[in-house]
Amino acid sequence: MSDSFEIFTVKVLPAGLQYDVEGDLSLLEAADMSRVQLPSSCRNGTCRTCLSRLVSGEVTYTIEWPGLSAEEKAEGYVLPCVARPLTHVVLEQPDASAC
Repeated sequence: MSDSFEIFTVKVLPAGLQYDVEGDLSLLEAADMSRVQLPSSCRNGTCRTCLSRLVSGEVTYTIEWPGLSAEEKAEGYVLPCVARPLTHVVLEQPDASAC
C-alpha cells in the first residue's frame, strides 16, 4: 500500500480559475499555495467567510461539524477552509481571484 496522495483539480467559477490539491491540504490551503485567492478569515470553519457552493465533486471535512446548517449542506454549500477533496471539484465562489 502506498502512502502517496492523489492530486485533485479544483475549478473555481465564475472566474475560471483552476488549481491542484495534493496531500491532506484543505481547498483553501491549496488555493493559497497556488496563488488563487478565496475569501477567508478564521480558517477553522466558524466564521463562514469562505462559504462556497460545491457545483460538482465530493469533499470531506477536517472537523466533525463545520459551521454549516443541514440545509446549506443539502444545497451544496461547503467551507473550503476545512474541506478536503475526495474527487475533482468545481466550486462556485464569485469573490475568487488570482493573486
